[in-house]
Amino acid sequence: MSKIISVHSFRGGTGKSNTTANVTAVLASQGLRVGVVDTDIQSPGIHVLFGLDEEHMTNSLNDYLWGKCEIKDSAMDVTDALNLPHTQGRVFLIPSSIKPGEIARVLREGYDVGLLNDGFQRLLEDLELDVLMIDTHPGLNEETLLSIAISDALAIIMRPDNQDYQGTGVTVEVARKLDVPNLVLVVNKVPQVFNTDEVQTHVEQTYGCTVGAILPHSDEMMALASAGIFVLRYPQHPMSARIERLAQLLIA
Repeated sequence: MSKIISVHSFRGGTGKSNTTANVTAVLASQGLRVGVVDTDIQSPGIHVLFGLDEEHMTNSLNDYLWGKCEIKDSAMDVTDALNLPHTQGRVFLIPSSIKPGEIARVLREGYDVGLLNDGFQRLLEDLELDVLMIDTHPGLNEETLLSIAISDALAIIMRPDNQDYQGTGVTVEVARKLDVPNLVLVVNKVPQVFNTDEVQTHVEQTYGCTVGAILPHSDEMMALASAGIFVLRYPQHPMSARIERLAQLLIA
């Protein structure tokens, strides 16, 4: 049975796209066929983690939304570029356009959000996916609510920051009203001076739901600077083990 997993944050800069890419790599390394859709159409960026630039994008999610192609035609098989461990898994990326004109058109005209739901279902079938990962736009808008509503699992990424605590509370309540079956919190970029056990206890008591991972601030992650996927570059790093556990929670 295929699963849809959305990765969301109330604010930008939490590491949402990095988390999406790393969980994707873990699942593909285990032999699964994984699709990744960048629905952050206003500020796309996850393609960078997969080593893509505009010149190598034949079609994008925008082309599908404007009726220029089928959504499967915007999917790019990026598996070989990732140098995954020996596996039968595959990764298909559906990027959003980074052309200024395309972004401006979305801001100016909008699009039929209902097409996203249709597109997600077609991707699962046409690409024979085990998992579809949705990298959402920060905050709560129509397409984000749709993505959350159809998800089997939702990972909410937050930092141990007072603004994040408040915004995450809103997202958790919305997810509960939408009856998301599997809701998991991820606390990212935790300063080394923090006690991670105390952070986990505080977050779980505050929101009444599972913390799937506490991810400390990592100099290696910062130095990587989105030039690759952390779990593939540092497979023995303690944080990679935490991300692997998170991936298992999300597909459970």
